[in-house]
Order: sequence, then C-alpha cells, then structure tokens
Amino acid sequence: MDNPNTVTVRWQERRLSKKGIQPVGSRRRRAALKSTSSIPFEQLPYQCFQEARKILLEDREKKLKQIEEERKRIAKTQSIPAIQLGGENTKKVKLVRMQKYLEHLKILADINDPVIKKRYEDGLGDMNRPIYRFLADREWRQYRRLITMQRINQMHVIPDVLPHLDPTVEVTLWFGRRKIPPGNLVDSRISETPANLKVQVFDRGERLLSVIVVDPDVPNLETDEFLYRCHFLGVNIPIGPASPLLPLAPLSAESQVAIPWIPPHAQKGSPYHRMSTFVLQQREGEILDLQVVQEFLRDKAQFNLRSFRDRFLLKPIGVHMFRTVWDEGTAGVMSRAGIEGADIELRRPKPEKLPYKKKDSKRYR
Repeated sequence: MDNPNTVTVRWQERRLSKKGIQPVGSRRRRAALKSTSSIPFEQLPYQCFQEARKILLEDREKKLKQIEEERKRIAKTQSIPAIQLGGENTKKVKLVRMQKYLEHLKILADINDPVIKKRYEDGLGDMNRPIYRFLADREWRQYRRLITMQRINQMHVIPDVLPHLDPTVEVTLWFGRRKIPPGNLVDSRISETPANLKVQVFDRGERLLSVIVVDPDVPNLETDEFLYRCHFLGVNIPIGPASPLLPLAPLSAESQVAIPWIPPHAQKGSPYHRMSTFVLQQREGEILDLQVVQEFLRDKAQFNLRSFRDRFLLKPIGVHMFRTVWDEGTAGVMSRAGIEGADIELRRPKPEKLPYKKKDSKRYR
C-alpha cells in the first residue's frame, strides 16, 4: 500500500487521491523522508535545535500560566452582576475584549513551536485550534486574498454587484477536479454541472451561510442595458473551520435551495459574463424560511443582491468570480438546460456616419 508520507511518483499520488488520501507535504519532503531514517522531528539529534526547543518550551509554560489567569478573570467577570459593571452592554463588551485577548494568548503560546509549524506546512493542522487558523489566515492574506481582490476590482464586480466588500473567508471553486482561479475563463461544458466550493473560515464556531451566484452582464435588447440573473441561491448552509467543503449539488431542495443551478452561458456576440459567487453570513442562530425567500424572489422583476442582502440582514464575507463567453459548447449547454436564445447573435450597432463635407480646395493650392 502506498504511504502518503513517502510516495514520490505521480501515478502513485493519483492513486492515493482517488482513495481520498492526500499525499503529505511536498514531493521533495517525501523523497527526503524516504531516503533517511524515521526519526521523529522533535527528536532530531542536533544540539542547537534541542537547546532552542527548551527555551521555547519555557516560554510556552509562561504563556499557559497567563492563559489560566485570564480564564479565571473571565469567569470572575461573568459572575459579577451587570449593574456593577455599568450595564449589560458594558459587561458584554468587556467579556468580548477579554475573550479576544485569551485567543491572542493561545496563539502566542504555539506560534514559535517548530512541531506546530511542521504540521501546518504538511497540511495536517487541526483548524479547530486557534494557531492553525491564525497561520492559514495569514498565509491567505499575504497572496491569495490580494489576487481575488485584484480580480473583482479590476473587472468591476465591486461596485457593479455590491458597493463594498471586505472578504474575511477564503472561497475556492472547483468544477469536478478542476480548480478555477479567480477571473479565469471557463468552458461552458465544464461549468454545466453545479460547482463545488471550499469556504475556509478563520474564526471558531459553526455558522449558517447563504451562497449566491450572480451574472450581472445579461443583455436587455429592449432597453439596451445589462440586467442581473441569479444562477444559484442556497441558504441555511452550515460551515465551520474544520468542515469547509461545500458541494452545491447535494444541498436539500426542501430547506436550502431557492434557485437550483442554472448553467452559465453567454449569447453569441455578447461580451464575457462575470459569474460572481458571493458568500453571505446569516445572523447568529437565524434559519431563513425557504418559502419566504422564494416569495421575495417572485415579487422581484429581476434579482438584485443589494435588496436581498438588506431584506434578510445578511453580511457578505467572501467572493469568487470566473468568466464565461460563447464557445463551441454553449449551444448544446443551453439546449440541454432548456434555455432559449442560442440561435440569436448579438451585434453592436454601427455608429452613424458624419455628413459629407466638401473640403476647401484653396487649402491645396
């Protein structure tokens, strides 16, 4: 049986992936482990390394004592009547501040541990622990978040769909096994099936999300403008830091799916369509009534994410965007989905010519 810690051949990696087992770390790391003795990382026989670990362990013990003291302070504050602290709101704000400081101490206790860093780089970190959430959030903000924000600002998804967005969760999108980078052009045959999302949150606790896929580039030939079209709308979707996978196909049609997946498509001659996926967080403990959501959508002539967000008091926390254009498979996709308009080609009207004016012949004498 292939060992995920030492496999180095591509076909063996694919065989492991088909079984649902991902190879650990990079191929270079696995090749190094395969050619060396299996000494545990924390027992490596290097004097400098072991002396440094002793210093780090002493510092961690100090942080653990501070954590215990902070927990006692929080318990003591919780037992004090709110009236002695200036009211219920003042007490709540103080407890939130103390809890935030406690989480910061938990991160400081583990941030310098080489074993923690090794497990995170190998992809074995437990996202229920604050330190791994902190490391993942920092890595995302250093590069991948910047790329996403560049794409949605460069292509004017913001403010065309929403006036403002500050993403706090990472949204990754797949079609089958194909990962779609933000802003990429996707073949209509690939996007015909519902997408799979990975919504990685970086704070603790589960929450309910709404996922909305919007196309803001639907041409309206009568008014010569663009309209919005909702390609998917799902509500009441539970997500946590350790359970980020969100396939859209298996969601319940009775309590979660308000608008089922409509394959992305663009008519021939129209510019590319920006398929924007927005993740919105519902209020804590609130479950949206699917019938109320569907009635709200029926009352609207066209879908508008701003009004939907305001009506159900949702908070946008994540975004992803890919593009679709007319290609050789679009007509078949539209036919299988029962969408009309595949036989229509859009053309821009030619500008009116300026009236002919005879030039003055004196200029050429």
